[in-house]
Amino acid sequence: MESLEQAPVEQPNPAEDAAQWKRFFVDMAQTLVLAVALFIGINAVSARVRVDGFSMRPTLDDGEFVLVSKLSYRFGEFKRGDIVVFHFPLDPDEELIKRVIGLPGDHVRVDGSQLYLNGELMNEGYIAEAPLYSGEWTVAEGYLFVLGDNRNNSNDSKDWGMLPQENVVGKAVLIYWPPPMWGTLDLAAVSASQQGLP
Repeated sequence: MESLEQAPVEQPNPAEDAAQWKRFFVDMAQTLVLAVALFIGINAVSARVRVDGFSMRPTLDDGEFVLVSKLSYRFGEFKRGDIVVFHFPLDPDEELIKRVIGLPGDHVRVDGSQLYLNGELMNEGYIAEAPLYSGEWTVAEGYLFVLGDNRNNSNDSKDWGMLPQENVVGKAVLIYWPPPMWGTLDLAAVSASQQGLP
C-alpha cells in the first residue's frame, strides 16, 4: 500500500496577520482622508444646484441639476448673459437662478414687449416669450439686474429690485443631470438687435 503524504499545515503567523491588518487600516485611513479632502476642495470651488420651477425655461427646466462655479467672479467680472445662482435678497436661505441682464450703471427698460438696455433694443433669442409687463430700472453700483428666461413666469428683479453682487454664489456652467440634457449652458451675451440700431 502506498502511504499518503500529508501536506504540512501552515501555522498562523500572528506578526504577519497584525502587519496585514495594520496595512488595511492605514489604506482605509488614507482613502478616507483623500475623500474628505476632495469633497472639501470640490465644494470650495463648485456647487451642485437643483432647478426648482420653470422660471428659466427654455434654458433650464424643473428638476435639472446644474454645476455652479464659485470661482468665476473671484477671478473674473460679471457679464451680461451669465446665468447666476444667488441667495434671494428677501430670504437668504433660498437660492434662485436667473440671467444677468444689467450691470452697474446700466439702464434697463421693458416696453412694448421689448427689452432695451441703455436705450438699445436687445436681441434675446433665449427667452420663452416676450415680456407682458413694462418698467424702467437703473442698476446701482454693487448690484445686478437679473431676469428669468421665462419672463412672464419668473420672480426676479422686476418684482423685488436689484440683486446685491455679494449674494451671488457663482455662475452656472453646465447641466449634469439628467444625462440626456447634459451639456454646457447657453451663456448667450445680451446683445443689441440690429433692428434697434440706427
